[in-house]
Amino acid sequence: MDLQLTGRTALVTGGTKGIGRAIVEALAAEGAKVAFCARADVEKAEAEIAGTVAGTALDVRDGDALAAWVAATGERFGGIDVAVANVSAIAVPPTPENWLTSFEVDLMHTVRLVEAAMPHLERSDAANVIAVSSVSGRESDFAAGPYATMKGALIHYVSGLALQLAPKGIRANVVSPGNVFFEGGFWHGAERDMPELFREVVALNPTGRMGTPEEIAYAVVMLASPRASRISGTNLVVDGALTRGVQV
Repeated sequence: MDLQLTGRTALVTGGTKGIGRAIVEALAAEGAKVAFCARADVEKAEAEIAGTVAGTALDVRDGDALAAWVAATGERFGGIDVAVANVSAIAVPPTPENWLTSFEVDLMHTVRLVEAAMPHLERSDAANVIAVSSVSGRESDFAAGPYATMKGALIHYVSGLALQLAPKGIRANVVSPGNVFFEGGFWHGAERDMPELFREVVALNPTGRMGTPEEIAYAVVMLASPRASRISGTNLVVDGALTRGVQV
């Protein structure tokens, strides 16, 4: 099926590894022009990813730098159709520093990305915003605290966006992954440094394994497609039946 993303322009924050990298690759494979940012390894990722991609090194906590990147992307590619907020601080312990970092990175970078992209999204005929949250944002687990609280806030923020932006034809959705394993990621480190926790969490997955970045990226790209024109305000859980709560 043609997802009708050829020639569209997408922004992806945190696009050099894990879920973000998989999203950039999947969007580019569908023919989209993809601008991504990260704090490190940008040039390496840009050289490795096939398609029309452009990487920029920046810290998403720097609101001015984030806005400048969005503006430059809109000018370079002649508009913006999709904004994907993917960066997370993954700050789990409930320290004052982690509360502030999670607020700035997980929540406020999403808010700032949307605000900076809005003038471009308003000119698109297939505009949408996608935020990557987590199953920790909808039920209590070991990550309850700064991480889970801000992930929950993302879901509420995007739900409100969907309602507010619907008259403008702009969609807004959330993708909430379960445990995702990739080299260099949180669970890769946990397998080495916290083996008991790692085994416990894997055992919670009915599929017997954690997810892959590519499985999460598929959900994001599907929602980004103009074919998903009637899907807005949803929290798409991609967890292999890990969570037990019923969304009502």
